[in-house]
Amino acid sequence: MNRFIRNLLIILGIFLVVAGIFSFVGTDSKSTTNVSVSVIAEEVNSNQVDRIEVSEDELTVHLKDGSVQTSNKEHEIALSETLKNYGVDQAKLKDIKIEVKGSSSSSFIFSTLLPFILPFLLIAGFIWFLMRQVSGSNNRAMSFGQSGAKLMDESDRKRRVTFADVAGIREAKEELKEIVEFLRFPQKFFSLGAKIPRGVLLLGPPGVGKTLVARAVAGEANVPFFHISGSEFVEMFVGVGASRVRDLFKKAKRNSPCIVFIDEIDAVGRQRGAGLGGSHDEREQTLNQILVEMDGFESDSNVIVVAATNRPDVLDPALLRPGRFDRQVVLDLPDIRDREQILQVHTKSKPLAKNVNLRALAERTPGFSGADLANLMNEGAILAARKNLKEVGQDELLTAIEKVMLGPERKSHLLSTREKEIAAWHEAGHALVATVLKEADPVHKVSIVSRGRAAGYTMKLPIEDKNLHSKSEFLADLAVSLGGYATEKIIFNELTTGASNDLKVATNLARKLVTAYGMSETLGPMTFGESHDMIFLGREISEHKNYSEKVAAKIDEEVSGFIERAFKTASDVLKKYRKHLRLVALKLIEKETLERDEFEALVADIIPEHKLAKNVLTPQVADLPAAV
Repeated sequence: MNRFIRNLLIILGIFLVVAGIFSFVGTDSKSTTNVSVSVIAEEVNSNQVDRIEVSEDELTVHLKDGSVQTSNKEHEIALSETLKNYGVDQAKLKDIKIEVKGSSSSSFIFSTLLPFILPFLLIAGFIWFLMRQVSGSNNRAMSFGQSGAKLMDESDRKRRVTFADVAGIREAKEELKEIVEFLRFPQKFFSLGAKIPRGVLLLGPPGVGKTLVARAVAGEANVPFFHISGSEFVEMFVGVGASRVRDLFKKAKRNSPCIVFIDEIDAVGRQRGAGLGGSHDEREQTLNQILVEMDGFESDSNVIVVAATNRPDVLDPALLRPGRFDRQVVLDLPDIRDREQILQVHTKSKPLAKNVNLRALAERTPGFSGADLANLMNEGAILAARKNLKEVGQDELLTAIEKVMLGPERKSHLLSTREKEIAAWHEAGHALVATVLKEADPVHKVSIVSRGRAAGYTMKLPIEDKNLHSKSEFLADLAVSLGGYATEKIIFNELTTGASNDLKVATNLARKLVTAYGMSETLGPMTFGESHDMIFLGREISEHKNYSEKVAAKIDEEVSGFIERAFKTASDVLKKYRKHLRLVALKLIEKETLERDEFEALVADIIPEHKLAKNVLTPQVADLPAAV
């Protein structure tokens, strides 16, 4: 519709321009007066005329005073004869310059032909425009059932990706190298009776590089690579998705051996229903066609389907059986060594300062995916550019980590003197409890500068990546979460809303200890509660209560017991080391942010040996505020 209006306005504009040109050509720029021939005869006799221009029957008279007059003479009669009939003195007529002009072709076109031709041209242009619109609609209708898969062939070297461009995920790359071998040297496997895998399903959380790995497989195998999103199959018209699947595999077979990559396959691969709503579901029809194409009657094509999803629990079982997705490759979040390698990949195009330590950045980013690390390096480069720096330094990258984790600094969010004091004591409580308890992670930074939705934060990170967590670590985390709450109660004998999120985190963790991890001494090694399969917007909306009310009361008692014991642990630590708590709080009020070395310098005598950072500065007593 917008294109139709645009073209209509273009045609109207052309018409107005032509009309303006016609009006300009047909109109003399000088002001003229139309008079009769008798008046011109009188002016000739009185010597007022300078020259006369004759164009067919039209007269243009230029007077000596500069004015111009127009008139019309009799048809097919000479001007001199006409003026003689009006009594003009022939002697005076000889003194006047008479110019005879013929009609120009442009004047003839604009004045005679154009008024008749222009309407026909406009009508013809409008008909051509309508026929073009109808033709475009027909073309779109004919291509409605064709797949929109994009082809990246081996000639596209600029977009080619290999395993060398993918850092980390060593096990996944080893698994996928066999697929590359199948595509490059199929006879080596066929001679032993091996069959080429039909499909590879890449599983993993968002951002770990599933799409990048699929492109690397195609780049290593040097074969054509079709890529499409699962949502591109689904349309409001039944059967269109199945038609697009057929068209996609038809194109793939023509280019075999090749790889077809379907991103977010859970958009069309969800479990099929019981048929109560009829068999006209577009998504189910599309899934059925994918199942048939992957393992139907035609099984001799060298087409490997690589699909990616972060929701394998919702996929249809028929899609996961051998013969369709033969292999399921799990891509985990990178560990510290992988994170360092990924950071090296993303720093190739960025000028780094000499003080940049990628290992230290990897230590500060546990749980970051590859996409998070790429975003981290980009944010660091943006911060350096805002400071008009020529290189990206360590300070910019450390600030970028906090920005990615917590959000940007809210410099306009100013705390009052009382609120700043409460926030400083609150964060000092978190940091002190985390420092004293051996099972808690070491503190890397403490700040009362607002970031995102947090008025302040204590950054504690593990010494090494963890896959298993013990009960003692969970209990230490509970005590650390309640450290700020306990500090407010001890120091101010008053509570604020600043601890609301801490209480929420602690309560959820305590409930998991009882219901999910089986760490309750009273209830024993059991789990309680089952989640329904019903999912709304990617989240479970209901939970099945598979225990009695009596057990529910015991669960509540155990959760409350975990919270009370953690609160007592935090309170005992804060009371025992109240002097150090005051030192940290006053330093936070003064500087607002304490890095790891500055913080450990204040509490160096109570830090467990395994938590000490290298090159910790020993504080001088004169530099510290007075004790309580």
